[in-house]
Amino acid sequence: MQKNESKPELADIFRKYGADYRRSHFLSTEQSKTMYHIEICRTALLGGHTEACDHCGFKKNAYNSCRDRHCPKCQTLVKEKWLDARKSELLPCPYFHNVFTLPHELNPLILSNKKIMLAMLFGAAKETLQVFASDPQWRLVGQLGFISVLHTWNQKLMDHFHLHCIIPAGVLTFDKTKWVAARDKYLFRVESLAKEFRKRYLCKLEKAYRQEKLCFNERASGFADKLVFVQMVNVLKDKQWITYSKQPFGGPEHVLEYLGRYTHRVAITNNRILSIKGGEVSFNYRDRSDENKVKALTLKAKEFIRRYLLHILPRGFMKIRYFGFLGHANKKVSIPLLQLLIDPEAQIAVKLSETVQEMMMRLTGVDLSLCPECGKGKMVCIEELPNLLRDTS
Repeated sequence: MQKNESKPELADIFRKYGADYRRSHFLSTEQSKTMYHIEICRTALLGGHTEACDHCGFKKNAYNSCRDRHCPKCQTLVKEKWLDARKSELLPCPYFHNVFTLPHELNPLILSNKKIMLAMLFGAAKETLQVFASDPQWRLVGQLGFISVLHTWNQKLMDHFHLHCIIPAGVLTFDKTKWVAARDKYLFRVESLAKEFRKRYLCKLEKAYRQEKLCFNERASGFADKLVFVQMVNVLKDKQWITYSKQPFGGPEHVLEYLGRYTHRVAITNNRILSIKGGEVSFNYRDRSDENKVKALTLKAKEFIRRYLLHILPRGFMKIRYFGFLGHANKKVSIPLLQLLIDPEAQIAVKLSETVQEMMMRLTGVDLSLCPECGKGKMVCIEELPNLLRDTS
């Protein structure tokens, strides 16, 4: 029986067309590093170990991962470890999911100033939510806690900058003595949130422009003209910004599953790539304008790589951030307090202590230690394989 051809992956696209792309396009240091990391992920260059079956003697090599946060192969275990660490931080209450989206008119400026303009996205969303939580008209008056996750793409890999905020449905009063639960159906009116978010983001943008903190490269050169910039800001002040709110989760048991869909996503996963041939790449996408139907899109390889590289974040830029009573400086004290205030009888999940094999067994039902050849023996490490990059540097 003929062996099936292996399914194409992102690494295959970079190996096949990456060199040509590099010769004809300027890449930032982070973009270049990411492409290279993905190309060598789980190859002999990164080292690993040799395993042998203790029953039949079958041997195989297992190579190390690149651990790049933009690599589709490296996020599953990272995500599961992150989710496990959040289990003990869940509160026994419903959670809301709000999305803050930046208008596409800002895309050229953002692509030239990712670090500052995406930081402003986090800041404007945080300020908007906290000022609403402090306003008596919303019947809360206290501090929110929430996790914000940045996404920069749409289903066709185009630039689409938005922030997912996962928010426990209530506030901790400022004197830290009470939990005030939010309404059942919504946290705040999205139209009101959108107006406040727009005001706060544009205020930050104009301040950065006045202080000459923005860079105007080829993508954003037109905005170096002050008149053009002012005209764009005026247009955006009159435009309706998109702030979206989903129905709240039923409780903390649903939150982890939902968080897992957003926290460690990359622009495209390998299972969406259909084919690589003739200088073209085909992949699946969901058409939001047509009842979320799954369709296929074919791009020239260079255009596919260009779109993918739009979503490489600056070095050290944190795409997951914690605010309010879930902030790193507060949560050690606030989370145990809130768990008692909301429901002292609730069962709090315990953080698991798992090996990689145990985690994969729980997630997939596959025993990584079982010999793939005989199905009886256990695979045992018999030799370490050197990291060729480190050993030759």
